[in-house]
Amino acid sequence: MSSSSSKSFQPPQLSQDFKEFLSTLPGKKVFADDPLYRYHYQGFWYIDAILEAVIACQEHFQAEDSDVFVASAPKCGTAWLKAIAFSLLNRRRHTVTSGDHPLLTCNPHDLVPFLEIGLYGSIKALDIASFPSPRLLATHIPHSSLPDSIRSGSNCKILYVARDPKDAFVSAWHYLATVGLVSPTVAEAFENFCEGLSGYGPFWDHVLGYWKQSLENPERVLFLKYEDMKARPAVEVRRVAEFLGCPFSAEEEEAGEVDRIVELCSFEGLRGLEVNKKGKLEATRVDNSAFFRRGEVGDWKNYLSPEMAERIDRIVEEKFCGSGLFL
Repeated sequence: MSSSSSKSFQPPQLSQDFKEFLSTLPGKKVFADDPLYRYHYQGFWYIDAILEAVIACQEHFQAEDSDVFVASAPKCGTAWLKAIAFSLLNRRRHTVTSGDHPLLTCNPHDLVPFLEIGLYGSIKALDIASFPSPRLLATHIPHSSLPDSIRSGSNCKILYVARDPKDAFVSAWHYLATVGLVSPTVAEAFENFCEGLSGYGPFWDHVLGYWKQSLENPERVLFLKYEDMKARPAVEVRRVAEFLGCPFSAEEEEAGEVDRIVELCSFEGLRGLEVNKKGKLEATRVDNSAFFRRGEVGDWKNYLSPEMAERIDRIVEEKFCGSGLFL
């Protein structure tokens, strides 16, 4: 596995108070060559800098009723769903046919920043007051650890995308090496994933938290599957538009607006843009290309043995038993 991307990412400095707080939490060095520990907080695992930002977000962020959040476990189609949500909410302001759509020159992660990185991370802070309404933001934070104002203090909406955990694992494994943070073997990374030690993991608990909320509060949480988005993108784009309160008009349908947004936001379309071949994220300086590797359903078959795949499937079957969820 190559690591051709630049390794310019540097972990931010932690405050002394937070370092002292970390000493009270269960911590673990996940990979042999990993410079960072992961810490267990509210049932999930985080690297230190992300956890500091998550806690700051919990303490300070105030959601508004009109806010929209794109949520997911890492490497589940986040950039893709960000692009779709941005295009839908801004299609009056930025028409797909204009030739100057922001997605043509900006990575979706720059257009839809993460709460715990772009707003409260110490890498680079953004000014939330400057965001137009509806504010479109993203997060990998598990539902149970979201700020109270998002979970119950507002009528904001959450789009959540889940993915076959085998593909999510393979994508995350490649990403770690590509951005230069750590280069574990597939066996080492696999063992940690199964033990729940992936970033923001356990993966299955992350997915189940949002799945249950989508059943209890379907008007506030829309649960999407990566595989459905690949198989029937136009159908899923319409679902998202309806959920966000901006359905396509008959005139838009007849004019082919749905298909244009599907094409603009497709994984292949985004990957082929110059900005996503050579650009870097504003917040972390990670290469944009790191977020567009293959995006294929079933790519795990090229990396996991039948025994490894069976192990993940058994874990998922056990964890999801009785939930009505199938991935």
